Amino acid sequence: MGDVISGKNLIPESFPGASVDLAAQIGMLWDLIKAPLIVPLLQLAVYICLAMTVMLFVERLYMGIVIILVKLFWKKPEKRYNWEPIRDDLEIGNSAFPMVLIQIPMFNEKEVYKISIGAACNLSWPSDRLVIQVLDDSTDYVIKDMIEKECQRWASKGVNIRYQIRESRGGYKAGALKEGLKHDYVKDCEYVTIFDADFRPEPDFLRRAIPFLEFNPQIALVQARWRFVNSDECLLTRMQEMSLDYHFTVEQEVGSATHAFFGFNGTGGVWRIAAINEAGGWKDRTTVEDMDLAVRAGLKGWKFLYLGDLQVKSELPSTFKAFRYQQHRWSCGPANLFRKMVMEIVKNKKVTLWKKVYVIYSFFFVRKIIAHMVTFFFFCVVLPLTILVPEVEVPIWGAIYIPCIITTLNSVGTPRSIHLLFYWILFENVMSLHRTKATFIGLLDAKRSNEWVVTEKLGDALKNNKTAGKPAPKKFKFNIGDRIHLTELGFAVFLFFTGCYDFMYGKHNYFIYIFLQTITFLIVGFGYVGTIVPSS
Repeated sequence: MGDVISGKNLIPESFPGASVDLAAQIGMLWDLIKAPLIVPLLQLAVYICLAMTVMLFVERLYMGIVIILVKLFWKKPEKRYNWEPIRDDLEIGNSAFPMVLIQIPMFNEKEVYKISIGAACNLSWPSDRLVIQVLDDSTDYVIKDMIEKECQRWASKGVNIRYQIRESRGGYKAGALKEGLKHDYVKDCEYVTIFDADFRPEPDFLRRAIPFLEFNPQIALVQARWRFVNSDECLLTRMQEMSLDYHFTVEQEVGSATHAFFGFNGTGGVWRIAAINEAGGWKDRTTVEDMDLAVRAGLKGWKFLYLGDLQVKSELPSTFKAFRYQQHRWSCGPANLFRKMVMEIVKNKKVTLWKKVYVIYSFFFVRKIIAHMVTFFFFCVVLPLTILVPEVEVPIWGAIYIPCIITTLNSVGTPRSIHLLFYWILFENVMSLHRTKATFIGLLDAKRSNEWVVTEKLGDALKNNKTAGKPAPKKFKFNIGDRIHLTELGFAVFLFFTGCYDFMYGKHNYFIYIFLQTITFLIVGFGYVGTIVPSS
């Protein structure tokens, strides 16, 4: 009985309403289908998960080796590319500086609009060579009026700032950026810099980034690194910081150093407008218009440069609802783009075969699809099921050793949070449920594949309350749809059952991990994640 699960284990005789005959029938049915059906299928699932784990391990190991070589032997970007500061010229005046357009897309950004507009207006660049464009798609007329007045306030100080609105939100952010480039006053601009509403560039941002584009005509994009002003706000923001720091410290750096290609992050970057036009402009066919443009420009032969020491302050979503919507968009969009562009990449003749393999296999398949699926299916579904079917073996190297190495490699971006590593693993396993679901939606081009929900930003609202001596808002209108997450609770029940069975009858001793994972699913399922803010 300790080796094989049976109906009698599942439904004890003393269970109200269950008879010995019913338990025996279920046990017989289980024994009948287990050997010819369940065991082979579960063993196949184990092999598939192990294969995906090895793929992810090789990818992480490759990037780890490359990043070490980059840090030790690669020259700094200023040495690898032509770079020199752009200075004022007494004879030609400010015309030595190229015309630059700053685009700030907004949608009901009540808490952060002043910060982002102010940061853009304080950029150290000749005012007659700079155009700031606030692309406001807000639907709240009070907020629209506030943003317009803020633009007028800066315009009265001599800043060349334009407040632009559209009749509809068609295309969402991509539509707003595309529409913004159509205005007559943009025709003289050579470069466009994009800052989301919560981004706060340092005054010298353009002076450090533009020379790479100005003196290297093959470069289409200069991407800066994100830094997070609210990373210590709660445990949710600390978890996000760990994931994103790895993305910027390793993934973007490796792509830039080895292939001069990576995915544009949608903000905190400077584009050559000619490259945008040659690539076909902004498109709204997916929820990752930034990645779409980057791939198309890369296929045209343009190069990208990532600057890890050029940093822009931004904000992480601190409520679980906002974080879920963001992760759905970030997981569904790349999968949907992969579906729509894979053949275009294969047929492309302007880039090398090695770069095509990198984009299709490494950039899309392993990082955007395999990484989510193996985390969810292996550690939340297949591994617990093998407890109930002990005939299926999972090698210890696949269940423990390789995942531990992968996790250690993921932690290099945020050494200050190394003590949170184990909880980060548990939380990432929970989030892999949503990411896997979103990935399938994108691959199948299903109903929610083009769902766009703007990530809620709180700005300095919580910080201002604390500074003013006010208690942080904790009350909110109870909304069972926002607070209770049945999918997570269902998985918590499943994992608790398998953990109990492993404790009583199993031989793997996975129950410690499974019980901790159960607790994490319960915490998320009951909504105790992130900051709790009052409903307006």
